[in-house]
Amino acid sequence: MYSVDRQEILSKLLEKNETKMILLIMDGLGDLPKDGKTPLQTAKKPNLDSLAKESALGQIIPVLPGITPGSGPAHLSLFGYDPIKYVIGRGILEALGVGVDVEDRDLVARGNFATIDGDIVVDRRAGRPPTEENAKICEKINDKIKEIEGVKVKVFPGKEHRFVVKFTGDGLDDRLTDADPEKNGLPIVWSKPLVEEAEKTARIVNEFLRRLKELLKDEPKMNFALLRGFSKYPELPKFPEVFGIRSAAIATYPMYKGLAKLVGMDVIETGQTVEEEVETLKNIYNDYDFFYFHVKKTDSYGEDGNFEMKVKVIEETDKIIPEILKLDPDVLVITGDHSTPCSMKSHSWHPVPYMLRSKFTRHGCSTKFDEYECSRGVLGTFYSIDSMSLMLANAQRLKKYGA
Repeated sequence: MYSVDRQEILSKLLEKNETKMILLIMDGLGDLPKDGKTPLQTAKKPNLDSLAKESALGQIIPVLPGITPGSGPAHLSLFGYDPIKYVIGRGILEALGVGVDVEDRDLVARGNFATIDGDIVVDRRAGRPPTEENAKICEKINDKIKEIEGVKVKVFPGKEHRFVVKFTGDGLDDRLTDADPEKNGLPIVWSKPLVEEAEKTARIVNEFLRRLKELLKDEPKMNFALLRGFSKYPELPKFPEVFGIRSAAIATYPMYKGLAKLVGMDVIETGQTVEEEVETLKNIYNDYDFFYFHVKKTDSYGEDGNFEMKVKVIEETDKIIPEILKLDPDVLVITGDHSTPCSMKSHSWHPVPYMLRSKFTRHGCSTKFDEYECSRGVLGTFYSIDSMSLMLANAQRLKKYGA
């Protein structure tokens, strides 16, 4: 299914006009039933259900059937990039999102402060500490760990338990395994080189973790760190050039800002609530054609296994839908990047509910917005990468293909 270069085909069919498109991603939206209902089915969401009656529904597969995607490939796919061709490390996304300058001699990774007991990881997120506490720990690390084998080391605080580490030196290689067991209750995992050229880099990374472990041993919760997504700076075709549209990103978390920046979207500063994000959307609406609007907490509560709070975030998002509709976008898509079932406390391979509203949909077949209604929707089951061509078509921005 990825044998066709969709971007190349679309670039030849593009047609400019003044239409507006909004892609609202509720991160980790898809779920599994608890007592017979998913969070989407449980939530009181009159606006989303009303919108479903005048929209086309379907469900999307982020990468391939049965493949559980990370947030990077899941988003890239929705932006129209082949997630198998463009493999992006989580580190570069997080780094760009928190404003870290990344150059040729740099290697970056996304970090989680974690809680360990001996050599067992008991909490991969260290209880989601306040960002202010994170910053203090980062300052402590930067004061004590500055260089390893001639390679400079610096950490940058993110939100809650997240941070970015940057290694600067010659010959660094990002072909490393993650230093993260990915589940609580498992032993510490050290990074390993995937190729001979990365052996030095793995040694430096692991020495950094050993020093950090010793430095933080007396901290009650943030007494270790896990590293994922080792990355050098990649080159991608730029979204505004590929699709011929002025594009803006409204997101609150660094990784998603970083991803938008990486593909060439303008990242707009905004507040932390969905209400503040909507106000930002209103303020810039006349300046752009395409708007990426990201809601994070659906995913966070899914990973925490907090069904009730995931329901609450869906209900909070439902309340802003009338404000978005007042802008009268020509195309509005509401979906998730991937599923994050509360019962699994992790991303999963399950298809993601998808809803598209425009003047040109075969609507009227659906009565509400949830996983099961979307599975029966007129759009059927399709790949996330095809969302961009659907949005462009419904915005009348694609010419006819062939004679």
